Amino acid sequence: MTISVSAMFIPVHDPDVALGFYRDALGLEVRNDVSSDGFRWVTVAAPGQDVDIVLSQPHGGRSQQEGDALLALVTQGALQAAIFRSDDLDATFEKLRASGAEVLQEPTAQPWGVRDCAFRDPSGNLVRIAQA
Repeated sequence: MTISVSAMFIPVHDPDVALGFYRDALGLEVRNDVSSDGFRWVTVAAPGQDVDIVLSQPHGGRSQQEGDALLALVTQGALQAAIFRSDDLDATFEKLRASGAEVLQEPTAQPWGVRDCAFRDPSGNLVRIAQA
């Protein structure tokens, strides 16, 4: 039996603003853009990969109470969105910094053996990028 990751979800306040980070700065490609019942979600992915990242609004498909709770966590910066890998961490870091993304940590060699950096996306989610 084989199992693999198909999709993951990242809650975002505004899909257009999120695209400025995930598509324009990080370099992911848009695979789907859907609006329904007043909400919108955009699926992005790394070119050549089969894992979709769904950027969705907290209240889309959730009750008001669940959406409010998720929005509170996003607003506080309490959620880690994803850990990406880059074959050129320094260039990726500089591209994201130049885009105006909030830098949390410059490229650093971690005690557990990885070299990585960290940003907050426009919604407050923690995004880490490791050297491949």
